[in-house]
Amino acid sequence: MDTRSLVWWQWWNVAVVLYLWVWVPMCLSQATPSPQQQGEKLKFRLAGYPRKHNEGRVEIFYKGEWGTICDDDFTLENARVLCRQMGFVGATGWRHSAKYGPGTGKIWLDNVQCSGTEKSIEFCQSRGWGNSDCTHDEDAGVICKDERLPGFIESNIIEMQVDENRLEEIRLRPLLDGTAKRLPITEGIVEVKYKEGWAQICDVGWTSKNSRVICGMMGFPSEKKTKKNLYKMLGDRGQVNYRIHSVACTGNEVHLSVCSMEFSKANVSVPCQGGRPVVVSCVAGPQFSQISGKKPKIKQVTVRLKGGWKVGEGRVEVLKNNEWGTVCDDRWNLQSASVVCRELGFGTAKEALTGARMGQGLGPIHMNEVLCSGQEKSLWNCPFKNITSENCHHLEDASVKCNVPYIGFEKTINITGGRTRFEGRVELLNPDANGTEGWGLICGEGWTTREAMVVCRQLGLGYANGALKETWYWDSSNVTDVVMSGVKCAGDEMRISDCQHHKSVSCKKAGTRFAAGVICSETASDLILHAPLVEQTVYIEDRPLHMLYCAAEEDCLSKSAAKANWPYGHRRLLRFSSQIHNIGRADFRPKAGRHSWVWHECHRHYHSMDIFTHYDLLSINGTKVADGHKASFCLEDTDCHEGISKRYECANFGEQGITVGCWDQYRHDIDCQWIDITDVKPGNYILQVVINPNFEVAESDFTNNAMKCNCKYDGHRVWLHKCHLGDSFSEEAEKKFEKYPGQLNNQIS
Repeated sequence: MDTRSLVWWQWWNVAVVLYLWVWVPMCLSQATPSPQQQGEKLKFRLAGYPRKHNEGRVEIFYKGEWGTICDDDFTLENARVLCRQMGFVGATGWRHSAKYGPGTGKIWLDNVQCSGTEKSIEFCQSRGWGNSDCTHDEDAGVICKDERLPGFIESNIIEMQVDENRLEEIRLRPLLDGTAKRLPITEGIVEVKYKEGWAQICDVGWTSKNSRVICGMMGFPSEKKTKKNLYKMLGDRGQVNYRIHSVACTGNEVHLSVCSMEFSKANVSVPCQGGRPVVVSCVAGPQFSQISGKKPKIKQVTVRLKGGWKVGEGRVEVLKNNEWGTVCDDRWNLQSASVVCRELGFGTAKEALTGARMGQGLGPIHMNEVLCSGQEKSLWNCPFKNITSENCHHLEDASVKCNVPYIGFEKTINITGGRTRFEGRVELLNPDANGTEGWGLICGEGWTTREAMVVCRQLGLGYANGALKETWYWDSSNVTDVVMSGVKCAGDEMRISDCQHHKSVSCKKAGTRFAAGVICSETASDLILHAPLVEQTVYIEDRPLHMLYCAAEEDCLSKSAAKANWPYGHRRLLRFSSQIHNIGRADFRPKAGRHSWVWHECHRHYHSMDIFTHYDLLSINGTKVADGHKASFCLEDTDCHEGISKRYECANFGEQGITVGCWDQYRHDIDCQWIDITDVKPGNYILQVVINPNFEVAESDFTNNAMKCNCKYDGHRVWLHKCHLGDSFSEEAEKKFEKYPGQLNNQIS
C-alpha cells in the first residue's frame, strides 16, 4: 500500500470510529422529547392472555394511543422500572416474543436499557418514542412481584382494558327532543362518534345481546324490549349516516368494540337495506330509577362497594355467614367485575382493579380466583376458590370502577372563590317560588365533613378534606342569597338536595361570610379499630386516687370522682388496648396545625386533637351508663406493615399522624385508655368505641369508625365477646347483637 493509500485508510478508520461513537449513543438515546418534557403523563397497563393480575404484556398510553415495547435488549432492570410504575414493589422476570399475545397499535419503545433505579421508563435509554424496527411478535412482557407499593394511588390501569380506539365515543340520542332533559336517558338511537359528527348502526340482525352490551356501557344493568311505536317516531328524521352493521355480541362484552361487526363502505349505494337505525331501551338500576320517581326494589344485599370516591366504584366486599369480607384479586378481570357492577344496579365494569387500589379491607377474605362468564346474576354464582391465609392478604383486595348513567347532578352545584378547582364556597342551583332557577348559598351553621363529602362526590372531585362554616376569606361572587340551611347528611347521598334540610331557610349568620365551603381531595384516610385486640386485652383495675391526678386534669374520670376523698380511695377502671389502623389512601393528619397544639405538662405531651376517641358503656336498651374519651395524646406510627416506613413520631415536637398501612397503638396501661366504671352495677352491657367521633378529620368511610362488643360485668371481673366493627355484620346479625339478652353464665360459646 502506498503512502497516500495508507493515509486515506487511517483517516477512514478515524471517521468510522467517530461516526459510530456519535451515532450509536444517538440510536440508544431518545431522539424525541420525553413525555415529561412535553408535560404528558404516561399510563401503563398489563394485557394479554393467559396471565395473572401481576404479569402480562406491557402497554403504554402516549399521545392518545396505547402501544407496546419491543423485546430487543430487554432486561430484568427494565422490568423492575416498569413494575414499580404500575404499583408493584419489583419484578421477578420478563418475557419475550409476545408470550402474552401480540399487541396492536404503535410500538412505542425499542432497545430499552435501564439501570433499574430510574423512576420512569422514559428516563431509560432507547431508540426514541415511536422509533422501532420490530413487529408485535416481539412485544415484551413482565412478571411483577405480587406485592403492591404502600399507598400507591396513581391512575395506572392494571387490568386489561378493551380497545376503544375503533369506537371512540357512543351515546343514546333520545327520540323525542324533550326527553333529553330527563336524566338518565334510558332509551334512544345508538350513535357512534365518527369524524366530526355522529353515525348510526344498522339494525338488520340486531339482537337483545347487542342491546345488553350497549346498556352496560351506558351504566344500566340490563336491557328491555324496545316498543314498536318508538320506531314509528323515527320517521324521516333527516339524513342517516350508517357507519356500522352486522353487529354480533355474545352479551358478555364490556364494550361494543369487542363485538364482531362490519364497517360500512363509502361506495355502497344502500348501506342498510331494509333496516333502520338501532334503537335501544335500558332498565335503570334502583338508585337511578328512584330519581325518576319509581320506588326501588328492596332485596337482601350480599355484595357492596367500599372506599370509592365516586358512585359505582370501590373495594368489593361480599357477605358470608353474616360477616362482610373481601375478594382476593387473583385472576380478577372485567367479566367478574361486571357481574358485581350489574348486581349493584350499575352497568359493566370500566376497570377491574387489583392490589387494594381502593384501600385494604379488614377481617375475612371470602373469595379467591373468581371466574365469571358475565351472565351470572350474582358474584356468588360464579366459580371461585375458598381462601386460606397463606395464599392471599388484604394487600390483594379486588376493586372495581363501574359504568354509571349520566345524571347531570354536577350541573346543579358549583364551588367558587377557592385557590384551586378542589375548593370553594358552595353554590346551589335552586328554583324560586316562580319556578325560575337561580344560584344561592348554603348556610354554614352545622356544616360538617359528612355534608362536604356529599358535595365533593356530587362535583366529581373525590373526598372531602375539609368542611368550612365560614368562607369570608375567599373572593365572593355575585351570589349572596342563602337558599338552604339545616343540612344534615348521612354521607352516602348522591346529591346535597337528598340530605335533610329546613323546609324554609333559617340561618342566624347569613351572607357570604358564613356560607358553607368545601375542600375536596382525590384521596382520603380511613381509620379502623382492630376489634380482636380489645377483646383479648380487657381487664379491670382498681387504681389509687393518688395515681390519677393527671387523668383528672384531662377529665378522664367519671363525675363522681370530683366528690371523692382525694388522695385516698380508688377508682375502678375498665382497661384495654387499642390499635387504630389507617387502611385508606392518604395519611391521617390532625385537623389543627402544630402551631395550635397544646402542651400538657403533667403527661408531657402535645394534644393535636380535642377528642380522638369516645369510649361508651351502654345498657342493653342503649342508655349510656359510663363513658370515657381520649384526647389525641400523640398521633404517631407505632408500627407498620412490612415494607412501609414510619413517618410520624411525637418525640421532640415531631409531626403527628398515622401513615397509610401503619397503626397507632394505645396500650392498656396508658392514662385515659379506660372507662371509669366505679358507679356501674354488675350486669350485661355493650362496649362501644368510636374513632374520630366528631368527624373533625376527613375519611373515605365513616361507617367503620365504631366498634361494639357484648360485655358482661359480675362486679369483680369483666368479659367481652363478639367485638366487631359497626359495618362488618349483616343487618340481621347486627339486630341480634343489639337485642342481646345477656349472659346467664361466664361461658362464651
